[in-house]
Amino acid sequence: MKKSIQLLVAAGLVLAVVNSSCNSPEEKSISDSTTVASESTATTTDPLPSWNEGETKKSIIDYVTKVTSSGSADLIPVSERIAVFDNDGTLWAEQPLYFQFIFSMERIRQVAPQHPEWKNKEPFKSLFAGDVMKALSGGEKSLIAILNASSAGMTGSEFDRMVKEWSDTAKHPVTKKAYTEMIYKPMLELLQYMRSKDFKTFIVSGGDIDFMRAWAEKTYGIPPYQVVGSSMKVQYDASDSVPSIERLPQFEFMDDGPGKPVGIYRHIGQRPVFAAGNSDGDYQMLQWTTTGSGPRMAIIVHHTDSTREWAYDRNSHIGKLDKGLTDAPKYGWKLVDMKNDWKTIFPFGNK
Repeated sequence: MKKSIQLLVAAGLVLAVVNSSCNSPEEKSISDSTTVASESTATTTDPLPSWNEGETKKSIIDYVTKVTSSGSADLIPVSERIAVFDNDGTLWAEQPLYFQFIFSMERIRQVAPQHPEWKNKEPFKSLFAGDVMKALSGGEKSLIAILNASSAGMTGSEFDRMVKEWSDTAKHPVTKKAYTEMIYKPMLELLQYMRSKDFKTFIVSGGDIDFMRAWAEKTYGIPPYQVVGSSMKVQYDASDSVPSIERLPQFEFMDDGPGKPVGIYRHIGQRPVFAAGNSDGDYQMLQWTTTGSGPRMAIIVHHTDSTREWAYDRNSHIGKLDKGLTDAPKYGWKLVDMKNDWKTIFPFGNK
C-alpha cells in the first residue's frame, strides 16, 4: 500500500499536464485513423505482424512453439499453460497519469456538488485546489477516501455500469482517444497468439479488480474471472429483498510488487509459465514465474519510444523500471524495446 501511495503522490506532480496541456510531442505522432481490436489480429502466416523481425519476436515464437508442439521435449500440458500480464504500461498506456486515478478524480468532481462539506475537508479540499501531493499526504487514509468517494454507496453492478460508461466516453488528455484505444496492438496480438495455442491469459495488475473487469473482456478478450487486481472490501446485502454486492470503504488487498504472486496464488491457484510486465511493480511476479521448474519465459515492455509513445524507465514516477532493468539478464527476462521491436504501437495507427 505504501508503495502505491508514493506512486500516486508522485503522479500528482504531473496532474497539471492532464488538466492544462495536450501539446506534447507524442500527440502529433498519432494518426486519426481508428482500428478496432479484434481476435483476428494474429494471422496464420505471422502470429505477431506488428512486431519487427528480430531476436525478441523470434524468442517469443520459439518459446510458444516448443512448449505447445506435440512431441516436444518441452511440451507443457494445456492445463498448465498459464500466462499473466500486467495492465498499466504493459497492455495499455499509463502516462501521464494512471488512468484509474484520472477516473477517480473525474468522478469526485462530478459528485462534488452533492458534498459541499468536501470544500473544507481533506483530501478533497486539496484535490479541488489542484494540490494532489497534499491531498495524498494523509497516506492510506487519504487514498481510501478518494477511492471510496468515487464509488461511495454503490453496489458492484452500479460501479461496473459507471466504469463502462466512463470507458466508452472519456478521452485521453494527450491523444484525445478513448482510454480503451490506448492499448498496445503488439500485445493484443501476443494475447491472441497465446490463446490460439491453448494458453489461458490473465491480467494481474495493481489496478482495482472491479474497475478492470468492467472493460477487460471487450478490450482484450479477457473475461472478468481471469482478472486479478487490488480490491476494496465488499459484502452481500439482501436487506431490501434485492440481493446485491456492496462496495465498502475499506481496503482489502494490494496486488502490486510482492502482492502479485500472492494474488496469483489466491485467484489462479497455479504458478504461471509466462509473464509480462513493464515496471518494478511486476518484479516479483516475473521472478516467481521464471524461477519455477520447466520451460518458462518473462518479458518486460521497455518504454523507449519518445516519438510514438513515451520514453521512461529508472527515474520515472509512473511505471518506474530500475531493479527489473538491472536484473533482467540475471533471470533471463526478455526486454521488449518498444522503439525497435514494434512496427506500430496503437490499434488506431501511429507514425
